[in-house]
Amino acid sequence: MLDKFHAYRFELFLITQLFILFGSIIIPLIWFENWVMPVFILFNIASGVLLVSKNKGLSKLLFLFLILSFIMAALGFINLNINEGLGYLKLSSYFIFYAIVTIEIVRQVWKVKVVNKNVILGLINGFISLGLLGFFLFLTIEIIYPNSFSGIVTSASSNADLTDHLMYFSFVTLMTIGYGDILPISPIAQKATIFIGLIGQFYLVILTAIVVGKYINQSLKTN
Repeated sequence: MLDKFHAYRFELFLITQLFILFGSIIIPLIWFENWVMPVFILFNIASGVLLVSKNKGLSKLLFLFLILSFIMAALGFINLNINEGLGYLKLSSYFIFYAIVTIEIVRQVWKVKVVNKNVILGLINGFISLGLLGFFLFLTIEIIYPNSFSGIVTSASSNADLTDHLMYFSFVTLMTIGYGDILPISPIAQKATIFIGLIGQFYLVILTAIVVGKYINQSLKTN
């Protein structure tokens, strides 16, 4: 059964990623932030376990992350105002998860000899994972060091705007668009922004170039 789903690992991972990114467009932000997004993050982690299922050691590690995330999500549903320590643990777990998955996606794409649909989906998955990695990094910084980013206006009763704005800022930074509406103003936020911008460029320039090169060689061999 697992082998059957493994063939669709990139599609499942991408679908859950896209819902995390764009679900708030169709669902009210406060509901999405408190109830829907945690569920789809769990689905995303589950599909991440599927993504690395051929690597037994790594799949066991990510399965532990899935169990831990499920427990933390359940505690969050019971009491949305979870304590600070549990909040840090949740963010740290998500950050480590997306770091591991991004590295594994890069490894799988790097090793392929034939460029096919899975390789293209893998490239997309990896890039979105980098954006989510940046989001959890920025969110952790803003929680530990408040007001590290200017241009973010949050409601006193909800942090939904904070997460939505930092998600946006992470992907704008990753794509090096730089609109300037949100700015990192603390030293640690500035360093984190440089880091996300750099890895985004390395990903696009190096990994995409390798895949394009493999595709050209593949086309030459078939002609």
